[in-house]
Amino acid sequence: MSKLNSRVYGVAGIKSKMSNWNADFNGMPKSISTGEVFGSDKAFKYPIKKMWQNEGDKILYVKSLKMDDTKKNEVKIRPRSLKERYEQIFDVQDLKKEKDMKQILRNLFTAEDVKNFGATFAEEGNNISITGAVQITQGFNKYDGHYVEEQQILSPFRNPKDDTNKDTGEAEEKDQSTLGTKIVSNEAHYLYGFAINPSVYKDFEDMGVTDGYTEQDYDKFKNGVLVAATAYNTNAKVGCENEFALFAETENDLYLPDLANYVTFEKSEKGEKDVIVLTELTELLSGVQDSIEKISIYYNPITTVLRDIPDKAVLYNIFTKEQIDGEQKK
Repeated sequence: MSKLNSRVYGVAGIKSKMSNWNADFNGMPKSISTGEVFGSDKAFKYPIKKMWQNEGDKILYVKSLKMDDTKKNEVKIRPRSLKERYEQIFDVQDLKKEKDMKQILRNLFTAEDVKNFGATFAEEGNNISITGAVQITQGFNKYDGHYVEEQQILSPFRNPKDDTNKDTGEAEEKDQSTLGTKIVSNEAHYLYGFAINPSVYKDFEDMGVTDGYTEQDYDKFKNGVLVAATAYNTNAKVGCENEFALFAETENDLYLPDLANYVTFEKSEKGEKDVIVLTELTELLSGVQDSIEKISIYYNPITTVLRDIPDKAVLYNIFTKEQIDGEQKK
Protein backbone atom coordinates (compact mmCIF):
# COMPACT_ATOMS: atom_id res chain seq x y z
CA MET A 1 0.00 0.00 0.00
CA SER A 2 1.48 3.30 -1.08
CA LYS A 3 1.45 6.30 1.21
CA LEU A 4 -0.56 9.38 0.35
CA ASN A 5 2.01 11.99 -0.67
CA SER A 6 -0.26 15.02 -0.95
CA ARG A 7 -2.06 17.20 1.53
CA VAL A 8 -5.79 17.31 0.87
CA TYR A 9 -8.16 20.18 1.66
CA GLY A 10 -11.86 19.91 1.04
CA VAL A 11 -15.49 20.77 1.60
CA ALA A 12 -18.35 18.34 2.16
CA GLY A 13 -22.01 19.30 1.83
CA ILE A 14 -24.95 17.57 3.53
CA LYS A 15 -28.54 18.30 2.50
CA SER A 16 -31.28 17.79 5.09
CA LYS A 17 -34.90 18.05 3.94
CA MET A 18 -37.69 17.36 6.43
CA SER A 19 -35.16 15.53 8.57
CA ASN A 20 -32.86 16.22 11.51
CA TRP A 21 -29.17 15.87 10.66
CA ASN A 22 -27.83 16.60 14.14
CA ALA A 23 -30.19 17.06 17.09
CA ASP A 24 -29.32 18.49 20.49
CA PHE A 25 -30.50 16.88 23.75
CA ASN A 26 -33.91 18.56 23.34
CA GLY A 27 -34.39 17.08 19.88
CA MET A 28 -33.91 20.42 18.13
CA PRO A 29 -31.43 20.90 15.26
CA LYS A 30 -28.16 21.80 16.99
CA SER A 31 -27.39 25.54 17.05
CA ILE A 32 -25.02 28.07 18.61
CA SER A 33 -25.98 31.05 20.80
CA THR A 34 -26.64 33.27 17.76
CA GLY A 35 -29.21 30.80 16.45
CA GLU A 36 -27.04 29.51 13.60
CA VAL A 37 -27.73 25.84 12.95
CA PHE A 38 -24.74 23.51 12.66
CA GLY A 39 -23.79 19.86 12.59
CA SER A 40 -20.92 18.58 14.71
CA ASP A 41 -17.93 16.74 13.29
CA LYS A 42 -19.17 13.70 15.28
CA ALA A 43 -22.44 13.73 13.33
CA PHE A 44 -20.42 13.77 10.10
CA LYS A 45 -18.07 10.96 11.14
CA TYR A 46 -20.71 8.61 12.52
CA PRO A 47 -22.37 7.53 9.23
CA ILE A 48 -18.91 7.09 7.71
CA LYS A 49 -17.85 4.81 10.57
CA LYS A 50 -21.09 2.82 10.30
CA MET A 51 -20.53 2.40 6.56
CA TRP A 52 -16.97 1.15 7.14
CA GLN A 53 -18.23 -1.21 9.82
CA ASN A 54 -20.85 -2.64 7.43
CA GLU A 55 -18.06 -3.17 4.89
CA GLY A 56 -16.18 -5.34 7.39
CA ASP A 57 -13.56 -2.85 8.64
CA LYS A 58 -12.53 -2.73 12.29
CA ILE A 59 -14.16 0.31 13.94
CA LEU A 60 -13.26 1.05 17.56
CA TYR A 61 -15.19 4.22 18.42
CA VAL A 62 -18.77 3.15 17.77
CA LYS A 63 -21.46 2.09 20.22
CA SER A 64 -21.86 -1.67 20.60
CA LEU A 65 -24.08 -3.60 23.00
CA LYS A 66 -23.57 -6.64 25.20
CA MET A 67 -25.78 -8.75 27.48
CA ASP A 68 -24.71 -9.13 31.11
CA ASP A 69 -26.08 -11.29 33.91
CA THR A 70 -26.74 -9.29 37.08
CA LYS A 71 -26.50 -10.46 40.70
CA LYS A 72 -30.30 -10.92 40.66
CA ASN A 73 -29.99 -13.41 37.78
CA GLU A 74 -31.41 -10.87 35.39
CA VAL A 75 -30.06 -10.15 31.93
CA LYS A 76 -29.32 -6.53 31.07
CA ILE A 77 -28.30 -5.03 27.75
CA ARG A 78 -25.71 -2.27 28.04
CA PRO A 79 -23.07 -0.51 25.91
CA ARG A 80 -19.54 -1.88 26.00
CA SER A 81 -16.80 0.14 27.65
CA LEU A 82 -13.78 1.21 25.60
CA LYS A 83 -11.80 -1.64 27.17
CA GLU A 84 -14.50 -4.16 26.26
CA ARG A 85 -14.79 -2.82 22.72
CA TYR A 86 -11.02 -3.07 22.23
CA GLU A 87 -11.02 -6.64 23.51
CA GLN A 88 -13.92 -7.52 21.22
CA ILE A 89 -12.58 -6.27 17.89
CA PHE A 90 -8.92 -7.20 18.49
CA ASP A 91 -9.70 -10.57 20.11
CA VAL A 92 -7.85 -9.73 23.34
CA GLN A 93 -8.68 -11.65 26.52
CA ASP A 94 -7.88 -8.89 29.03
CA LEU A 95 -6.46 -5.49 28.10
CA LYS A 96 -5.17 -4.98 31.66
CA LYS A 97 -2.78 -7.89 31.15
CA GLU A 98 -1.47 -6.48 27.86
CA LYS A 99 1.92 -4.92 28.63
CA ASP A 100 3.21 -4.57 25.06
CA MET A 101 2.43 -0.94 24.18
CA LYS A 102 3.79 -1.46 20.69
CA GLN A 103 1.25 -4.20 19.98
CA ILE A 104 -1.58 -2.04 21.31
CA LEU A 105 -0.54 0.73 18.92
CA ARG A 106 -0.36 -1.74 16.02
CA ASN A 107 -3.89 -2.87 16.82
CA LEU A 108 -5.21 0.67 17.08
CA PHE A 109 -3.80 1.60 13.68
CA THR A 110 -5.63 -1.33 12.06
CA ALA A 111 -8.97 0.27 13.04
CA GLU A 112 -10.11 2.39 10.09
CA ASP A 113 -11.66 5.10 12.26
CA VAL A 114 -8.46 5.46 14.30
CA LYS A 115 -6.35 5.53 11.13
CA ASN A 116 -8.42 8.43 9.79
CA PHE A 117 -9.68 10.36 12.81
CA GLY A 118 -7.18 9.49 15.54
CA ALA A 119 -7.90 8.27 19.07
CA THR A 120 -7.86 9.14 22.74
CA PHE A 121 -7.28 5.76 24.34
CA ALA A 122 -7.48 6.44 28.07
CA GLU A 123 -7.28 3.04 29.72
CA GLU A 124 -5.46 2.17 32.93
CA GLY A 125 -1.80 1.53 32.14
CA ASN A 126 -2.32 2.29 28.44
CA ASN A 127 -2.90 6.02 28.01
CA ILE A 128 -2.44 6.80 24.32
CA SER A 129 -3.29 9.87 22.22
CA ILE A 130 -3.20 9.75 18.41
CA THR A 131 -3.87 12.91 16.41
CA GLY A 132 -5.83 11.91 13.31
CA ALA A 133 -4.62 12.55 9.78
CA VAL A 134 -8.16 13.75 8.94
CA GLN A 135 -9.45 16.81 10.76
CA ILE A 136 -13.05 17.97 10.21
CA THR A 137 -14.64 21.29 11.19
CA GLN A 138 -18.14 21.95 12.46
CA GLY A 139 -20.57 22.13 9.54
CA PHE A 140 -22.73 25.24 9.45
CA ASN A 141 -26.06 25.49 7.66
CA LYS A 142 -25.66 27.94 4.77
CA TYR A 143 -29.35 28.19 3.82
CA ASP A 144 -31.09 31.27 5.23
CA GLY A 145 -34.58 29.83 4.67
CA HIS A 146 -34.17 27.25 7.42
CA TYR A 147 -36.84 26.81 10.09
CA VAL A 148 -37.91 24.02 12.45
CA GLU A 149 -40.98 21.82 11.96
CA GLU A 150 -42.56 19.96 14.89
CA GLN A 151 -44.81 17.02 14.05
CA GLN A 152 -47.15 15.35 16.52
CA ILE A 153 -46.97 11.56 16.34
CA LEU A 154 -49.64 9.24 17.76
CA SER A 155 -48.31 6.06 19.31
CA PRO A 156 -50.25 2.84 18.62
CA PHE A 157 -50.03 2.01 22.35
CA ARG A 158 -51.51 3.51 25.49
CA ASN A 159 -49.34 4.30 28.49
CA PRO A 160 -49.82 1.45 31.01
CA LYS A 161 -48.72 3.58 33.97
CA ASP A 162 -51.41 4.64 36.42
CA ASP A 163 -52.48 8.24 36.82
CA THR A 164 -53.94 9.64 40.02
CA ASN A 165 -57.38 11.18 39.73
CA LYS A 166 -57.11 14.70 41.18
CA ASP A 167 -60.70 14.58 42.50
CA THR A 168 -60.82 11.09 44.03
CA GLY A 169 -57.16 10.44 44.66
CA GLU A 170 -57.57 6.99 43.14
CA ALA A 171 -55.30 5.42 40.54
CA GLU A 172 -56.61 5.36 36.98
CA GLU A 173 -55.16 3.89 33.81
CA LYS A 174 -54.80 6.13 30.78
CA ASP A 175 -57.32 5.22 28.08
CA GLN A 176 -55.70 7.03 25.16
CA SER A 177 -52.61 6.34 23.05
CA THR A 178 -49.56 8.40 23.88
CA LEU A 179 -48.37 11.34 21.79
CA GLY A 180 -44.83 11.97 20.64
CA THR A 181 -43.06 14.70 18.72
CA LYS A 182 -40.76 14.50 15.73
CA ILE A 183 -38.66 17.61 15.13
CA VAL A 184 -37.12 18.25 11.71
CA SER A 185 -35.59 21.03 9.62
CA ASN A 186 -37.69 22.14 6.69
CA GLU A 187 -34.46 22.36 4.69
CA ALA A 188 -30.83 22.83 5.63
CA HIS A 189 -27.54 22.70 3.74
CA TYR A 190 -24.52 21.99 5.95
CA LEU A 191 -20.99 22.64 4.71
CA TYR A 192 -18.04 21.02 6.48
CA GLY A 193 -14.38 21.79 5.91
CA PHE A 194 -11.75 19.10 6.24
CA ALA A 195 -8.00 18.72 5.87
CA ILE A 196 -5.80 15.64 5.55
CA ASN A 197 -2.18 15.73 6.67
CA PRO A 198 -0.59 12.34 5.79
CA SER A 199 2.69 13.16 7.54
CA VAL A 200 1.08 13.37 11.00
CA TYR A 201 1.90 9.70 11.70
CA LYS A 202 5.64 10.02 11.06
CA ASP A 203 6.64 9.30 14.69
CA PHE A 204 4.45 6.20 14.72
CA GLU A 205 5.94 5.09 11.40
CA ASP A 206 9.40 5.41 12.93
CA MET A 207 8.23 3.18 15.79
CA GLY A 208 7.18 0.53 13.26
CA VAL A 209 3.51 0.42 14.36
CA THR A 210 1.96 1.72 11.12
CA ASP A 211 2.73 2.20 7.44
CA GLY A 212 1.31 5.71 7.65
CA TYR A 213 -1.73 7.21 5.98
CA THR A 214 -2.13 5.40 2.66
CA GLU A 215 -3.89 5.95 -0.64
CA GLN A 216 -6.29 3.19 0.43
CA ASP A 217 -7.15 5.08 3.64
CA TYR A 218 -7.80 8.22 1.60
CA ASP A 219 -10.01 6.33 -0.88
CA LYS A 220 -12.08 4.95 2.00
CA PHE A 221 -12.51 8.40 3.53
CA LYS A 222 -13.34 9.91 0.15
CA ASN A 223 -16.01 7.30 -0.51
CA GLY A 224 -17.50 7.96 2.92
CA VAL A 225 -17.68 11.70 2.21
CA LEU A 226 -19.54 10.96 -1.02
CA VAL A 227 -22.13 8.39 0.09
CA ALA A 228 -22.26 7.72 3.87
CA ALA A 229 -24.99 10.24 4.78
CA THR A 230 -27.13 9.12 1.84
CA ALA A 231 -26.71 5.48 2.85
CA TYR A 232 -27.45 6.02 6.56
CA ASN A 233 -31.26 5.88 6.54
CA THR A 234 -32.51 5.99 10.12
CA ASN A 235 -35.86 7.59 10.93
CA ALA A 236 -34.27 10.93 11.78
CA LYS A 237 -31.68 10.83 8.99
CA VAL A 238 -33.91 9.77 6.08
CA GLY A 239 -34.02 12.92 3.96
CA CYS A 240 -30.32 13.60 4.60
CA GLU A 241 -27.93 13.06 1.72
CA ASN A 242 -24.46 13.93 0.49
CA GLU A 243 -24.96 16.74 -2.02
CA PHE A 244 -21.51 18.23 -2.58
CA ALA A 245 -17.84 17.40 -2.08
CA LEU A 246 -14.63 19.11 -3.13
CA PHE A 247 -11.16 17.58 -2.80
CA ALA A 248 -8.09 19.75 -3.50
CA GLU A 249 -4.89 17.69 -3.51
CA THR A 250 -1.88 19.93 -2.95
CA GLU A 251 1.83 19.89 -2.32
CA ASN A 252 2.82 19.07 1.25
CA ASP A 253 4.08 22.57 2.04
CA LEU A 254 0.82 24.36 1.13
CA TYR A 255 -1.28 25.48 4.09
CA LEU A 256 -4.87 26.57 3.45
CA PRO A 257 -7.62 27.82 5.79
CA ASP A 258 -11.00 26.15 6.29
CA LEU A 259 -12.35 26.05 2.72
CA ALA A 260 -15.98 25.77 3.86
CA ASN A 261 -15.82 29.44 4.91
CA TYR A 262 -15.38 30.36 1.25
CA VAL A 263 -18.42 28.46 -0.07
CA THR A 264 -22.02 29.71 0.13
CA PHE A 265 -25.44 28.36 -0.78
CA GLU A 266 -28.45 30.04 -2.32
CA LYS A 267 -31.56 29.29 -4.31
CA SER A 268 -31.72 30.24 -7.98
CA GLU A 269 -33.93 33.20 -8.86
CA LYS A 270 -36.56 30.94 -10.38
CA GLY A 271 -36.18 28.44 -7.55
CA GLU A 272 -35.58 25.61 -9.98
CA LYS A 273 -32.17 24.50 -8.74
CA ASP A 274 -29.93 24.98 -5.74
CA VAL A 275 -26.81 27.07 -6.30
CA ILE A 276 -23.46 26.37 -4.63
CA VAL A 277 -21.38 29.52 -4.97
CA LEU A 278 -17.61 28.98 -5.26
CA THR A 279 -16.63 32.56 -6.11
CA GLU A 280 -14.55 33.28 -2.99
CA LEU A 281 -13.04 29.80 -3.00
CA THR A 282 -11.95 30.16 -6.62
CA GLU A 283 -10.39 33.53 -5.80
CA LEU A 284 -8.52 31.98 -2.85
CA LEU A 285 -7.18 29.04 -4.87
CA SER A 286 -6.22 31.14 -7.88
CA GLY A 287 -3.27 32.55 -5.94
CA VAL A 288 -1.80 29.10 -5.19
CA GLN A 289 -2.54 27.23 -8.42
CA ASP A 290 1.06 26.13 -8.89
CA SER A 291 0.89 24.19 -5.61
CA ILE A 292 -2.40 22.48 -6.43
CA GLU A 293 -2.06 19.09 -8.08
CA LYS A 294 -5.71 18.23 -8.60
CA ILE A 295 -9.24 19.45 -7.76
CA SER A 296 -12.20 17.06 -7.88
CA ILE A 297 -15.76 18.31 -7.35
CA TYR A 298 -18.77 16.04 -6.88
CA TYR A 299 -22.40 17.25 -6.97
CA ASN A 300 -25.86 16.38 -8.30
CA PRO A 301 -26.27 18.18 -11.65
CA ILE A 302 -30.01 17.43 -11.69
CA THR A 303 -30.74 19.51 -8.59
CA THR A 304 -27.71 21.77 -8.27
CA VAL A 305 -25.60 24.19 -10.27
CA LEU A 306 -22.12 25.48 -9.41
CA ARG A 307 -21.14 29.12 -9.77
CA ASP A 308 -17.54 30.19 -10.53
CA ILE A 309 -15.78 26.82 -10.72
CA PRO A 310 -12.04 26.85 -9.89
CA ASP A 311 -9.46 26.23 -12.58
CA LYS A 312 -8.12 22.66 -12.71
CA ALA A 313 -11.42 21.36 -11.31
CA VAL A 314 -12.81 18.15 -12.77
CA LEU A 315 -16.53 17.66 -12.11
CA TYR A 316 -18.29 14.40 -11.27
CA ASN A 317 -21.83 13.24 -10.58
CA ILE A 318 -21.89 12.54 -6.82
CA PHE A 319 -24.17 9.52 -7.23
CA THR A 320 -22.86 7.84 -10.39
CA LYS A 321 -19.22 9.04 -9.99
CA GLU A 322 -19.18 9.67 -13.74
CA GLN A 323 -17.31 12.70 -15.03
CA ILE A 324 -19.49 15.60 -16.15
CA ASP A 325 -18.54 16.78 -19.62
CA GLY A 326 -18.29 20.34 -20.89
CA GLU A 327 -21.87 20.55 -22.09
CA GLN A 328 -23.28 19.51 -18.72
CA LYS A 329 -21.08 22.04 -16.92
CA LYS A 330 -22.96 24.81 -18.62
